[in-house]
Amino acid sequence: GRALLVLLLSATVSLLGGLIFGYELGIISGAVLQLQTDFHLSCFKQEVLVSAILIGALLASLAGGILIDRHGRRRAILVSNLVLLVGSLILTLARSFIVLVIGRMTVGFAISVSSMACCIYVSEMVAAHQRGLLVSLYEAGITVGILLSYALNYIFADVDEGWRYMFGLAIAPTIMQFLSILFLPVNPVKLSLWDSDCQKGLIPLQDTDDRAAAKREPYQEEHYSFLDLFRTRDNMRRRTLVGLRLVLFQQFTGQPNVLGYASTVFHSVGFQSKSSAILASVGLGAIKVVATLVAMALADKAGRRVLLMAGCVVMAISVTTIGLSSCMAPLAMARDCKAATDPNTSHSLTQHSPTPVLPQSALSPIPPLSGAGKSQASSGFAATRDLTKVSAGTRSKEVVPSSSLTQKRDLVGQSKKGTLESTGLPLDAAPWTQHMVLNWITLLSMMAFVSAFSIGFGPMTWLVLSEIYPAGIRGRAFAFCNSFNWAANLLISLSFLDLIDAIGFSWMFLLYGLMGVMAVIFIYLFVPETKGQSLEEIDQQFSRK
Repeated sequence: GRALLVLLLSATVSLLGGLIFGYELGIISGAVLQLQTDFHLSCFKQEVLVSAILIGALLASLAGGILIDRHGRRRAILVSNLVLLVGSLILTLARSFIVLVIGRMTVGFAISVSSMACCIYVSEMVAAHQRGLLVSLYEAGITVGILLSYALNYIFADVDEGWRYMFGLAIAPTIMQFLSILFLPVNPVKLSLWDSDCQKGLIPLQDTDDRAAAKREPYQEEHYSFLDLFRTRDNMRRRTLVGLRLVLFQQFTGQPNVLGYASTVFHSVGFQSKSSAILASVGLGAIKVVATLVAMALADKAGRRVLLMAGCVVMAISVTTIGLSSCMAPLAMARDCKAATDPNTSHSLTQHSPTPVLPQSALSPIPPLSGAGKSQASSGFAATRDLTKVSAGTRSKEVVPSSSLTQKRDLVGQSKKGTLESTGLPLDAAPWTQHMVLNWITLLSMMAFVSAFSIGFGPMTWLVLSEIYPAGIRGRAFAFCNSFNWAANLLISLSFLDLIDAIGFSWMFLLYGLMGVMAVIFIYLFVPETKGQSLEEIDQQFSRK
């Protein structure tokens, strides 16, 4: 009974950790639309506010590894919960822009530490044949959290200062996770510190070999320094290269940007305004949830290596198809940003643009219209949307298709502000609707890409990272790779439009396809299968040259 309780609590901690992560990344896309009016935010301030969570996450990636290794995974999660509570209270009670930025940075630091500690903690808590399922549960939690944030954005769209409720509701799952982990034992890596019940085997989380290996591991911790990640000892350099290449390929295959024009594709196949927004956000989000559940079921059966390669193959085919179809049915990209600080004009949209026009650092797909004027504050919404996409894309990581949510929030805002004009575009007015078959092919390719990422790179990258390093340096190694993941995501997202200007949209996606092929080759040659193996066995496998 005790073992089942611990198993259920481990699953709860993993699921709630992912849910909080996804919720915090997705909620800003709706909250900032109210904040823009309440605080008269310029485009630049909106970018700063939404990117603040990224700054906090990067700081956590640099410092969180030391916290996880020196003070334990369980304590790191507890600390991250407390920091997240403080950040949520700061945001809920904020009265100035500076306080909002501080609150978002605090939240970013907390969810980044929690994301690393949860994956490592759960991987070490459970038996080898359950590890893939429970670590992947974190990824499922992220997708559920994103969908939950969409729903709450919609519910509080017409509520005065609804953003306070949006930020404040994150407190509930944080408290639940804090209470859940209080009833869990310390990490099995610290098995010698367990109480007498655990020493007597009353919590048989892992088999005899795993427990014996766990007892030996604490004595290895002092033998590893951060620089050992780059040395040949125990083949650590190869492990580091495997981890870094996995997170970099996860980003360089295009996942931060592929969903950036989801709403445009939905418009092109006949869905208008609100329907397009709901389908692009909730519809694709639901596909991600289902695909992640499939990954959870297959992680311990098919194996990590098989799912990674299969996902990469489908992703490569999908982005290549999008690139080829866009040659014949192009989707134009526009970038501009002028945010009005006058409350009376803060919600005006140009009549013809179905999505706000963007800043240089953001991505906004709009149909190729002639003479479409520049939007005002709505262009700031686009900037916000894209930086939200940057943040969300990082951990998974996940892409929050918040461009669609922005449209949905705009539409809801009609009833409240009364200043939004129609964002619909008559299909017969768009020349690119002549390519209906190609548009549907693009849409199906996008769905295939979402599914493939959620089955392969999404959950499997972080599962493998939580397995391949020795316990004594696992936290620092995970954090080191995670910092590259955040940085690569930011780089790709901010350089996307410049690359399109240089080589063209179609060639950009064909390049993503090529990176997918390279990722398949890399996984086949260098990433071993770890399913069904204890962490000690995986360590020995990597230690052999």
